[in-house]
Amino acid sequence: MKAAGLALVGVAVIAAVIGGITLATGGGDSDTATPPGTTPTTSDGGVSPSSPAPGSPPATTPPASSAPPSSPPASSAPPGQPGQTGQPGPGQPGPGQPGGDQQASHKWVTVRVYNNSTIQGLGEQAAKDFRASGWNVTDVHGYQGKLPSTAAYYRPGTDEEAAAKALALEFGFQALPRFAEIQNAAPGVIVIVTKDYKVNDKTGS
Repeated sequence: MKAAGLALVGVAVIAAVIGGITLATGGGDSDTATPPGTTPTTSDGGVSPSSPAPGSPPATTPPASSAPPSSPPASSAPPGQPGQTGQPGPGQPGPGQPGGDQQASHKWVTVRVYNNSTIQGLGEQAAKDFRASGWNVTDVHGYQGKLPSTAAYYRPGTDEEAAAKALALEFGFQALPRFAEIQNAAPGVIVIVTKDYKVNDKTGS
């Protein structure tokens, strides 16, 4: 009986040793099992993508917006408009030319030429000079009176005054108000040339 008891004790010890070894190694394939409720990971520590549940639609990525970027509206002002680039518009005086060509603005006024000298054709020559400079000469006649010097005559307070002064300044003679004998003559500047008129042929002929 005593020997049998010792044998039983030895078997129990061996069984305990075997059980301890089994517990220490975890037993079977327990090192590869994943506890329920945990996310499987890859060998480098990353999370493995999970497979979609059966019957669920595949995930889609929303398309990028294809609308082009908005750009500021182009200016609708026509080029060369003004005020736009600082350039003067057509027919406007440029910088340094206040009022444009003041003399040219008076050249539409009618001019009539009278020869008060004994020099044949002096009135025609004066008319030619004036026309070459752009003046509106309409008639050439002779004058029978006696005047001391060439002058352009005008009616004060009319466009003739500015025109007569511009013409006289250009050709080097006087500009005077009309005297009594020509006071009622037709409208326009009246130039009466005498022998002191200096020919100024701007045509070069």
